Amino acid sequence: MTARLMFVASETTVAQDALVRLTARYGQADEADAGVIVALGGDGLMLSTLHRNLGLPVYGMNRGTIGFLMNDYAENDLPERIAEAEMTVTNPLAMVAGSRDGTEHQALAINEVSLLRAGPQAAKLRISVNGRVRMEELVCDGALLCTPAGSTAYNYSAHGPILPMGSDVLALTAIAAFRPRRWRGAILPTSATVRFDVLEPEKRPVMADADSRGVDSVRWVEIRSQPAIQHRILFDPGHGLEERLTREQFV
Repeated sequence: MTARLMFVASETTVAQDALVRLTARYGQADEADAGVIVALGGDGLMLSTLHRNLGLPVYGMNRGTIGFLMNDYAENDLPERIAEAEMTVTNPLAMVAGSRDGTEHQALAINEVSLLRAGPQAAKLRISVNGRVRMEELVCDGALLCTPAGSTAYNYSAHGPILPMGSDVLALTAIAAFRPRRWRGAILPTSATVRFDVLEPEKRPVMADADSRGVDSVRWVEIRSQPAIQHRILFDPGHGLEERLTREQFV
């Protein structure tokens, strides 16, 4: 039996045009009856669709820019493509951030949680892993913790490693580290709880960001993987996320 399709699209003209054509051709299921979500847009739409956490697998078609998490766009034989697709399961990171005003904020991140300086001076961060201080002071523009699925995004641009899917590790990467200048980060098990304490937060303000969900003026941030939450992404055969992560290292 063919799964009923629920289409979502970004606000761009090209994505909205695709939405009109595809719903006219294949229909539009509501959330209660859908078996698969088809996301029309770029990686940002894919992340926002996964964050809705409807419990449905998501098959993306690129109507955006880069589309690393998306399949090529084609209108023909869509149910057959989805039936033959490979599934990748990812687990998000859970962030808890304490602000300078005493409030706490929670968010999930499929790609990464990043801390970024929010003023003219470099940030000063203390890094602890599982309750043990591992770095007393990192002077930097920021730092991030990423999943394998997010390792080719901001992490890779910051010269962090690409992580294989299923490797059960996270990458902790410095962004423009000043002291220690040569520190490039660490590979940690997914069971690790990572805490950043912001040193001199009034003089050197820092913001935290979980997949574009920002928190201003943080004093501390704790991050851990959430294996109980599973996001399912569908890829055309031979073009799954594992293959894409491998291919990215040879570009």
